[in-house]
Amino acid sequence: MKKWISYVGVLFLSIGLLLGCSTDSSEQNNSNTRVSTNESSQELAEDEVRITISIDHGTEHVNEKSISIEEGDILLNVLEENFFIESDDSDFITSIERVEASDEEKTAWMYTVNGEMATVGAGDYELSPGDEVVFDLQSWE
Repeated sequence: MKKWISYVGVLFLSIGLLLGCSTDSSEQNNSNTRVSTNESSQELAEDEVRITISIDHGTEHVNEKSISIEEGDILLNVLEENFFIESDDSDFITSIERVEASDEEKTAWMYTVNGEMATVGAGDYELSPGDEVVFDLQSWE
């Protein structure tokens, strides 16, 4: 009987340790949370755009999604609907997926569309199906 109780005790202790060590990424509130989907090798559907979030010219991958849009959808609106975005009063993006730009570190979110640096803010950019958008946190110095 004592042997059986010992086995049950070890089983419960093991389960408790496993549950205590695991974390649900949706419950984390860490400014450096990284989420990744592996969609880069997939072809885009006719009504989709691909948005990639990275750091330091793509050396660190944060997230990537293929998203269905309608012609003329505004990039900032699509971002806000599909990612965790924070911006200031002028729609200047300050954080994507809880990764923040920093004045102290002189970093900012820059973006390209189809490999070309954007000439307007995300609040003014009209998406077209097939666009490949990359937001990258990089030094502005």
